[in-house]
Amino acid sequence: MSDSHRTVAINKPLIGITIGDPLGVGPEVVVKALADASLRSRARFLIFGAQDPLEFAADLAEITPYWWREPFDQVGDVRTGVLLADFDDLPPMRVGPNDAHEADANAGRASFRFLDEALRMAAAGRIDAIVTGPICKESWVMAGHKYAGHTELLAYRFGERRVTMSFIADDLRVALASDHVPLFDLRNRFTIGLVHQPIDLLHQALRDDFGIASPHIGVLGLNPHAGEGGLLGDEEQRIIEPAIAIARSRDIRVSGPIPADTAFIPDALKKYDGIVAMYHDQGLIPVKMLAFDRAVNLTLGLPIVRTSPDHGTAFDIAGRNRARPGSMRAAISLAIDLAERRRAVSGEFRLANSG
Repeated sequence: MSDSHRTVAINKPLIGITIGDPLGVGPEVVVKALADASLRSRARFLIFGAQDPLEFAADLAEITPYWWREPFDQVGDVRTGVLLADFDDLPPMRVGPNDAHEADANAGRASFRFLDEALRMAAAGRIDAIVTGPICKESWVMAGHKYAGHTELLAYRFGERRVTMSFIADDLRVALASDHVPLFDLRNRFTIGLVHQPIDLLHQALRDDFGIASPHIGVLGLNPHAGEGGLLGDEEQRIIEPAIAIARSRDIRVSGPIPADTAFIPDALKKYDGIVAMYHDQGLIPVKMLAFDRAVNLTLGLPIVRTSPDHGTAFDIAGRNRARPGSMRAAISLAIDLAERRRAVSGEFRLANSG
């Protein structure tokens, strides 16, 4: 490789990818997504995982391994291609189609360690973005980890009190006021601040990461028909409307509360650059109906780019070569786009991601 080509290669963003739970479909969708040579050509990649599940997934899918490996504690610069940071000290796990794919303490410890090392390197400035494979929250609990999931751990590690889960699929952008909260518990947590935060963070992301100068955000109501003027609940008047008023006072273009049952009709959706949903399924059901194979989970409010596919571990199909990689491919692609934009905006030009 000539010096000019080498310089171009090492100035591509370095994307860290965790394989998630090794007993789930994470290893398979990572292998399949990065098998796309055009995607690999856009960046450099550092996979945090283990050789066995990746090799098994590649063999099952008849994909020739395109990565090389180094022990996770000896990883140096990634100047081109795909490097596996191999946690070769992990106990062996059976990942075949006839093995048990279920919550498991060893798998929980493994997926936590993959993420822990990726976060350490991100905090040190050695990687430009993190793409996380799906984890099993029950396995984390079995392994003794208290965090409810990726988002909570990311917020803690980076010292951010305001983080929001969002989902991106082309022009469909949905942020959640509440995410993994039992529906009956939401009444005790539903505040003006809870609703204002995703409006504010989505506005920032649309402006800074997606280049929309004056984004228009639609805010869904909580109750049927957005409360019907208080006849079907007063949360719109007591909580959602004041949150919208605060956003408007800060020059954010925002409309609502909008009835959730009509907000995702195509003609209605065209009016907005982003939507804020009040709870998990209110936002996720339409996202997965409209864009299951290309929707990406993007965490708003972090100092780094973090994306993930919009699906879970899918234990029921793991180890069977049945997982579709579309969402993981989209998550990697979006991470590259956002990392490049942030580097361009900051003027950062890193010749190598050395420690």
